[in-house]
Amino acid sequence: MHFLNLTDVELEALRLSLWVSGWAVAASLPLGILAAWVLARLRFPGKNLLDGLIHLPLVLPPVVTGYLLLVLLGRNGVIGAWLYQLGIVLAFNWKGAVLAAAVMSFPLLVRAVRLSLEGVDQGLEAAARTLGAGPLRVFFTVTLPLMIPGIITGLILAFARSLGEFGATITFVSNIRGQTQTLPLALYTFTQVPDGEMAAMRLCILSVTIAMLALICSEVLARRYASRLQG
Repeated sequence: MHFLNLTDVELEALRLSLWVSGWAVAASLPLGILAAWVLARLRFPGKNLLDGLIHLPLVLPPVVTGYLLLVLLGRNGVIGAWLYQLGIVLAFNWKGAVLAAAVMSFPLLVRAVRLSLEGVDQGLEAAARTLGAGPLRVFFTVTLPLMIPGIITGLILAFARSLGEFGATITFVSNIRGQTQTLPLALYTFTQVPDGEMAAMRLCILSVTIAMLALICSEVLARRYASRLQG
């Protein structure tokens, strides 16, 4: 049982990880739905470029993404210096950790929502329009409900990816206990100190358990909602 008892440092890292991941997913959702709709329904010059930029964090080394965030949004960065004058600081605090997690998980959210949107029968949308519904009403009453399975899947996958984010986070906001030290960063810290193996193993098992639960919940909720729609 002693193996399962988390120390204050480990509990702190767990709480911060859940906090950061929750905010990252909440902040990404509206923009993710918009990006998925644009990619699935619109045709315009530069669409492939936009698609590539959205999915770039999937193929870039996370450290590169974190460095780009630091260059752009650090206190002396291109955008960060202007934000600092407004009293907004993102680097080296939990808000920056949220941003790093959101950027890294955003492609997974967009991809899941886009696949769901592409499976929506556009004939239903056309029928709603012929009955006098405007574009926004069609979206919120017809399209969005049919996208829910993909949105649920995207949210949980993005949440799980945010929980596991390491490279971009440590590069952009460092590894500060109580501020930016999430589960992966705490696990890394324990691997670098003497007698930290047991704590590292506890955090490893905790991370795997949370990720597996998230994936199982995603599958169950998506199937249940899809069955309800078909019924």
